Amino acid sequence: MVSMRCNCLTLTLPLWTICNSDVLQSVFLNDPRDNFEEREAAIKLRERIEEKELLLEFLLQIQQKKQEAAAKLHDSICCLSSDVEEVMKQQKILKKKGGLYVELNKDDHSTLEKVDHPSLDLVGYEDSTSLVSRKRSRPGLQINNVKEFDENLGGGQKSETRTENQESILSKRSRLMKNFKKLESAYFLTRCRPIKLTGKPLTRCSPISSNGRGSAVITEGSSVDNLISKEGYGEARKSGWINPFLEGLCKYLSFSKLKVRADLKQGDLLNSSNLVCSLSFDRDREFFATAGVNRKIKIFECDMILNEDCDIHYPVIEMSSRSKLSSICWNSYIKSQIASSDFEGVVQVWDVTRSQVFLEMREHEKRVWSVDFSSADPTKLASGSDDGSVKLWNINQAILLLHLVDVSFDKRTAGGSIGTIKTRANVCSVQFPPDSGRSLAIGSADHNIYFYDLRNTRIPLCTLIGHSKTVSYVKFVDSTTLVSASTDNTLKLWDLSTCTSQVLDSPVQTFTGHMNVKNFVGLSISDGYIATGSETNEVFVYHKAFPMPVLSLKFSSTDPLSGREVDDAVQFISSVCWRGCRRHEELKGKDKFDHMYHRKKGKEKKGTERIVYVLPMCGEGQSNYRIVCSRNSD
Repeated sequence: MVSMRCNCLTLTLPLWTICNSDVLQSVFLNDPRDNFEEREAAIKLRERIEEKELLLEFLLQIQQKKQEAAAKLHDSICCLSSDVEEVMKQQKILKKKGGLYVELNKDDHSTLEKVDHPSLDLVGYEDSTSLVSRKRSRPGLQINNVKEFDENLGGGQKSETRTENQESILSKRSRLMKNFKKLESAYFLTRCRPIKLTGKPLTRCSPISSNGRGSAVITEGSSVDNLISKEGYGEARKSGWINPFLEGLCKYLSFSKLKVRADLKQGDLLNSSNLVCSLSFDRDREFFATAGVNRKIKIFECDMILNEDCDIHYPVIEMSSRSKLSSICWNSYIKSQIASSDFEGVVQVWDVTRSQVFLEMREHEKRVWSVDFSSADPTKLASGSDDGSVKLWNINQAILLLHLVDVSFDKRTAGGSIGTIKTRANVCSVQFPPDSGRSLAIGSADHNIYFYDLRNTRIPLCTLIGHSKTVSYVKFVDSTTLVSASTDNTLKLWDLSTCTSQVLDSPVQTFTGHMNVKNFVGLSISDGYIATGSETNEVFVYHKAFPMPVLSLKFSSTDPLSGREVDDAVQFISSVCWRGCRRHEELKGKDKFDHMYHRKKGKEKKGTERIVYVLPMCGEGQSNYRIVCSRNSD
């Protein structure tokens, strides 16, 4: 039995005495390890390949972008070369007409050849701007022109004229270089817009313009890719942009700053607020009217405010209303008529000479935000309300109706509007075109502008889409162009002649720089200049040709204790109005504009109107200024 146990032990011992190395060298365990190392190497190789592919993709993306940039830059240079050549041709034609033509010297020819060659070497921005400045100056040519021009003048006028011209040119050149980047962007935006050929309007909306002509067809958001002239545009495409851009450039460079000219101070102690909601000048630009939450229409003589320094200014006429006033509009033909709208939905026409209401319309159900007389037909009046309706009125018809029913003068309440336009949202603004009483533009709280032919008010002739918030104002620049203001911090310029369908979603221009997110800050237009207020207590002036502000002026409050000027976040501009050309000055060829704006502040009981010059580039002559007036409703 013992031996049998020993045999058993001898048989089992080899199982316990197997080496670890033998186990590690077994095929069963080595195969998985080899496979793992191969997989790990394959993974690392694949990662390296992917890294190379990522680097290659990055380099290809850079290459593509640079090639695109180079193509755009080449197109830009070609475009600039063509434009320089075209402008020089036009300049030579003008010099021939004026008897000031001078043969281009060698320097001019070399300049032209250099510009025409698209492969010229590129320099940095700093050097390129100085090069542009040097080319633009062309001192030799300027001296010859000045000499020839002086020969046509009397001896006493030579030096004076030369000095004024040189000062004006230097001032404009300085402002040009200071705003070079902005103007460069504006140039390319203008240059890449398609130009509509004269005599071939692209619109079905013939009632828009009385002369049948349309303005330039322009689209927003274009890029330098579209700079190259396309087949079919020809010479109109090549040179059609020059005059509009040149006009805008000259207007942009004409004035240097805004300056406060006068404060109109009122002692209205019985009203807790003097917020002015609307401003308007009379037909001859001699008087202006203010209206707002103090329930009063006050009329002031503008020149008296400008020329007399008083502690308190009193209106020449004051008319009281039963409700807070939201809007006023002076009849452009009948000097004694002012229309007003109030917070109770009443539209009134006032007789200024009698200082009382002679016509009252009560068809609106809610607050009326806007009223407007037609300039082409001064008997027509439009009103827009929170009830979503626009009412059209005929003043003569309303007066005739009152005479037929024999209503006493102090109870004249007319009914029977001649038309109603129903919209889906609150109506914030209405305006007639300057040359027609048969069309109307409407600014709505649904973010859109509607343009109606009043001979068919069932559907709008065109709907302008582009704002993202309430449209607070619409104003016409001319018969086919209008500007809209919105609480989305933008103004937009629209060309109605491009409306080929019922929807227009491409504004000509979008103006940014001011702040407007919740209040009505005013909008006024004159001679292409667009004025608006801002909730930053500033007034901004734009020109229709460029999207950036031409001028701006920020106001500060005066601390009653220290007398120092401090910023007040509560204040904002609530109304603006250009004075425009007065008739007797227009006949003399003068360029005089006034601009009024109202500034709202806290809860004090007196207010001030502020009149501000827009100063010319050179000097402060009375024959070439613009004025702004603001009410500080404290």
